[in-house]
Amino acid sequence: MEKTECREEGRRFQEVVDIVKRLRRECPWDREQTNQSIKNNLIEEAYELFEAIESDDDKAMVEELGDLLLQVVFHSQIKKDEGSFDINDVLENLKEKLIRRHPHVFGDVEYSQLEGEDHLKKWEAIKEKEKERESILEGIPKRMPALMRAVKVQKRMAKVGFDWENPEDVWEKVMEELNELKNAKTDKEREHEIGDLLIAVTNLARVYGIDPEQALHHSIDRTVNRFQYIEKKAKEKNKELKEMKLDDMEQLWQEAKSKGL
Repeated sequence: MEKTECREEGRRFQEVVDIVKRLRRECPWDREQTNQSIKNNLIEEAYELFEAIESDDDKAMVEELGDLLLQVVFHSQIKKDEGSFDINDVLENLKEKLIRRHPHVFGDVEYSQLEGEDHLKKWEAIKEKEKERESILEGIPKRMPALMRAVKVQKRMAKVGFDWENPEDVWEKVMEELNELKNAKTDKEREHEIGDLLIAVTNLARVYGIDPEQALHHSIDRTVNRFQYIEKKAKEKNKELKEMKLDDMEQLWQEAKSKGL
């Protein structure tokens, strides 16, 4: 049964690869694309999949996983057309990496007595050995969402002891950066200090075990919900938002907040 399933999975995957190959030959739009021209699509599809997962929407997950897989196959086909590499190289590299990073499954290393954190340390140790980096901060993508990148940088530095000893110290840093922002005189200084303040707040979130990216998303969701409540109430009164006074909108905002929105 398992072999039959594997053959079916392989057949369907090959069909997708063949379709993309044909599109690159026969579709003018697909033919003119480059890795650079479609790179943003990869990020967009990843976020759409992320939203489907958060919503626990299986139907949407099936669609978005397919869209994300298409990006992998498409990027690989472009490189194959350029004579660089193809999807087989991608799969082979992935296969070797998975085997290498799981010696307790594919090798003779016994991990059964290790706790979850120890497994993670072993995983990280294997990755570090593979990369041979000159800096512990290498390998963190510069194009990651800024808050996520900040957390990764801070965690890497914390591994070698460059970290705050307690939350109170971070609070002092947050207030220090806030004061510096308040006293900034130029736009360039304000940009600099806002960045420093965000770094300090990200550090505060990290020491409290809070994901700042997730916290910000939840805050944005609350903002959207409360503003849409204002829009709804304005519509019920046949009013345009531009006609409402700020005090009236603030009152509705607080009303939405009291309702848990």
